[in-house]
Amino acid sequence: MLKASAIREYSAWLILVAVTLAHNVALANAPAQSEVDPYEGFNRSMYEFNEFADRYFLKPVAEVYHFAVPNFLDVGMTNFFNNIDDVETLANSILQAKFHNAVVSLNRVIWNTTVGLGGFIDVATYFGLRNNEEDFGQTLAVWGYENSDYLVLPLVGPSTFRDAFGRAVDRFADPLDSIEQLNKDERYLLLAYKIVDLRADLLGAENLITGGDRYVFIRNAYLQNREFLIKDGDVDDPFADEDYDLDDF
Repeated sequence: MLKASAIREYSAWLILVAVTLAHNVALANAPAQSEVDPYEGFNRSMYEFNEFADRYFLKPVAEVYHFAVPNFLDVGMTNFFNNIDDVETLANSILQAKFHNAVVSLNRVIWNTTVGLGGFIDVATYFGLRNNEEDFGQTLAVWGYENSDYLVLPLVGPSTFRDAFGRAVDRFADPLDSIEQLNKDERYLLLAYKIVDLRADLLGAENLITGGDRYVFIRNAYLQNREFLIKDGDVDDPFADEDYDLDDF
């Protein structure tokens, strides 16, 4: 079971890191759109490496997993990992002063951990408890580090310098590390399982990318999705203020 102080320790550690980096965050400048990917040469090399690793290792493993694992177990393990991620969302919601989202996330963790058998069943969503995903990269953005250069991480994929640091913080404070019954090897095994489970869930979506420059498509999709998450869906729509006459079509 989770340690009673796990959430408090997680939040305190994030605050300590944020104070240490405050001066760097304050110096962050907003780059022009054309400058969002100044390291494109390096990023494309990492992209090709990741594509190779995915094509010849991760995707085949995910396909075997998708074929061999019963659907109820696949869904249950996805729910289990999502329940752990809700602890991360809870902590970062508090750091961003999004207290309603924090309360919803706390209730999700309580309901899914108890009634939902450790998170295996997502009863919270059935009860209408839906939260917005929050991580430390989003927390940094809310605190002022809004723009960051695009970065492709080896074996991880699309990111930014801000989000790469956020990933490191979230990983270091992963609630899985607070489960006393697990040893180090078991934690790494669960992390590997989570990666395979996530990749298997994406098997049906990869066919949506057809033609064109896949690198540019993935980069733009990632950056737009991050903006959507950071702003909780309140993003600029260039067509929102336009008036259209149906007779013109």
